[in-house]
Amino acid sequence: QNVGCRTLSLSAHVGFDSLPDQLIRKSIKHGFCFNILCIGETGIGKSALVSSLFNTDFEDSPSTHFLSSVRLRAQTFELQESNVLLKLTVVKTVGFGDQVNKADSYQPIVDYVDAQFEAYLEEELKVIRSLFSYHDTRIHVCLYFISPTGRSLKTIDLLTMRSLDSKVNIIPVIGKADSISKTELQEFKKKIMSELVSNGIRIYQFPTDDETVSEINTITNSYLPFAVVGSMEKVQIGNKMVRARQYPWGIVKVENENHCDTIKLRRMLCTNMEDLKEKTRAYYESYRRCRLEKLGCRDIGPENKPVSLQEVIEAKRLEFCLEVERKEEEIKQRFVQRVKEKAAMLEEAEQQASMPVLTEFERVMLMHQEEELKLGEKKKLLEDEKAQFIEKKAITNSIQSQVSVSTPVRLKTKGLRKVSA
Repeated sequence: QNVGCRTLSLSAHVGFDSLPDQLIRKSIKHGFCFNILCIGETGIGKSALVSSLFNTDFEDSPSTHFLSSVRLRAQTFELQESNVLLKLTVVKTVGFGDQVNKADSYQPIVDYVDAQFEAYLEEELKVIRSLFSYHDTRIHVCLYFISPTGRSLKTIDLLTMRSLDSKVNIIPVIGKADSISKTELQEFKKKIMSELVSNGIRIYQFPTDDETVSEINTITNSYLPFAVVGSMEKVQIGNKMVRARQYPWGIVKVENENHCDTIKLRRMLCTNMEDLKEKTRAYYESYRRCRLEKLGCRDIGPENKPVSLQEVIEAKRLEFCLEVERKEEEIKQRFVQRVKEKAAMLEEAEQQASMPVLTEFERVMLMHQEEELKLGEKKKLLEDEKAQFIEKKAITNSIQSQVSVSTPVRLKTKGLRKVSA
């Protein structure tokens, strides 16, 4: 009972006891949605199990083993049972566990789950919201398929479940459980649960607080992880056609609880579907709180006083405006500094570009001056040689003229001497 409320007895029938019926009619008219995430290696039987759970052959293209990274494939189907409509979204991993380096194989899955929370949060924060007609894609349950090795969980299984146990309801299942014996299967189940507990991994436990389903849920929790077998092939047994897998040594019936836990899993999903959705809302509230706290939203101020959302938004807006102004000033100063640096660089580049030209000009001028000096010296030498040549020529001419004059006299003298002798 709430504080300040009094409990009164009605003196006559009023009629508000019809509220549950109104909610039921409204819910049936609007329909329901349920989202399943199937994580497991390629070929472990994810599609076959989902088809077996809903007795519908969901067409799905085969996956390849040669993808470079893990991908997720989402498909939405509309199902009807009696007068109840169900919008079922099945999200399957493609290429999970096929890479050589499996260190970050779980990251695309975590990002996908967070992306659905973020999409719902954005829809909530819109000015004009339409949550009633919004297609909720938040994951309500995760069926984690474990390979039927009979030994222990793989490292990738532990890492993936540990990264998802705080975001989604995890139900571990052993895929293709008909490939190991019953004794090995029971030991394998015990070992899986022991490893999950020792590694601190939380899986979904079917609620036992509701008296109507507490007994069956308590029994069902002891079957975790479920050993499942999926098949859409029908085999005739006697006068009936049943879904089964036929082997040379016998037939495994999908809907026989002595052969596998597929029927138990279907029963538990349908019985606790609303509880799974409530737990998903709790995971979403945790995500929403963290996101709003990162945005600076608080319910209580510094003095432990209630703070309205309007005040928080206004304070955040002012803080954002101040931050924008500060960044603009920083950008302006940085721009001016870079302009100055660029101008200095251009000036220096111009100086460096002009210096070689001046140096070359000076070098040519020096060479020209040296050539002029050399030519002047050569000209002087030639003039000296010319003057000497002219002087020698004049001397030679004078000597020749003297010789031409003195030669006949000498001959006559000699001739006289000969005659006189």
